[in-house]
Amino acid sequence: MAWHLGRLSAGPCWRALARGGCGELRAWSQRCAAGRICRPPGTAGTEHSRGLAHGPSSGGGSWPGTGLATALAGLAGLATAAFGHVQRAEMVPKSSGARSPSPERSQEDDLTRRCSCFMALPVTDLGELRKRPGDMKTKMELLILETQAQVCQALAQVDGGASFSVDRWERKEGGGGISCVLQDGRVFEKAGVSISVVHGNLSEEAAKQMRSRGKVLKTKDGKLPFSAMGVSSVIHPKNPHAPTIHFNYRYFEVEEADGTKQWWFGGGCDLTPTYLNQEDAVHFHRTLKEACDRHGPDLYPKFKKWCDDYFFITHRGERRGIGGIFFDDLDSPSKEEVFRFVQSCAQAVVPSYIPLVKKHCDDSFTPQEKLWQQLRRGRYVEFNLLYDRGTKFGLFTPGSRIESILMSLPLTARWEYMHSPSENSKEAEILEVLRHPRDWVH
Repeated sequence: MAWHLGRLSAGPCWRALARGGCGELRAWSQRCAAGRICRPPGTAGTEHSRGLAHGPSSGGGSWPGTGLATALAGLAGLATAAFGHVQRAEMVPKSSGARSPSPERSQEDDLTRRCSCFMALPVTDLGELRKRPGDMKTKMELLILETQAQVCQALAQVDGGASFSVDRWERKEGGGGISCVLQDGRVFEKAGVSISVVHGNLSEEAAKQMRSRGKVLKTKDGKLPFSAMGVSSVIHPKNPHAPTIHFNYRYFEVEEADGTKQWWFGGGCDLTPTYLNQEDAVHFHRTLKEACDRHGPDLYPKFKKWCDDYFFITHRGERRGIGGIFFDDLDSPSKEEVFRFVQSCAQAVVPSYIPLVKKHCDDSFTPQEKLWQQLRRGRYVEFNLLYDRGTKFGLFTPGSRIESILMSLPLTARWEYMHSPSENSKEAEILEVLRHPRDWVH
């Protein structure tokens, strides 16, 4: 069941920005425009880590829960009221003898302010989030909500036409989520940014998939409790000279029969241009490399290769795009250090992509170039439906919301029998790169 909560331009948070009010929101907007995200409670700034690693079995598949249904975890009907009643605490003169706000009250106010900037209230009840501010599930849920809001705001500002629909919906097996979708805009044909926060027991099919990746998980009475959350987005511009982007960042936690918890992070970000633009490719990869390098010099080259290997359309002998980064099963050296790495990657989405859209959204193009874009979109569909493990997992998971799983597909695409571009053409140029990945940063 879904509740339609209105569109981006109608939300109280966004109205306040338009009016020039709500100082907290204006400050948040400025930070987001600079490529930074409000940090969840209890997290420090980005720091250098001792280095990240992934589990020994990580063979390059996407998180099996990417396509899981997202849902409403209560308070749906109170969303507008909650957004409309965010208040600031007033300063009290020291001479008054009044007590300073308690840590609990300050935490409550801080969480309320953060929530006022989201596209909708968190999936998890606010009371539950306040009870576990230091828990990784709380930190990750707030990060994906902030990432969703940051990206949606940036896209809406660039488009200047259509607005995002915001849907909260429920997975009866446990958990919830929020899907934000813009269609038929001035710049974007389709742009979706979805979050999911789900829990329950893994299906036997999901458990088998994890075992196939080398994860030895001990069930109890055939059940395997899990918690999973992530943000996923695919953005398809109208102009064939503006590239498509995909990103996904996620956290997974499984509790075994003896109470032991296994956890890992996964995700990535990749670019799919219709035509090759060297400057765009270098900008995109350098921005991702800078985010990775803050946590270790070996991360970008390792995850760049993983991305090239994963987004491969086997039956075509070509990659889906010009790559980016991709990783899965990251579970060391610590939760906090891997979380900070994922946070840096999420913060890199807007600065890596939005300048490319602004640069090309008004470029002139020919009917032939539009046709080539439609054919490349067909390749995108082929990969997502035939090879992407997250999509396939979601389609066969009980309680999945098909609309959100297939949100990644373009609004339009085309398949032509035996189509082949002319030799030495711009179309042939991009195919050469898709068949033979390049190093864009050295």
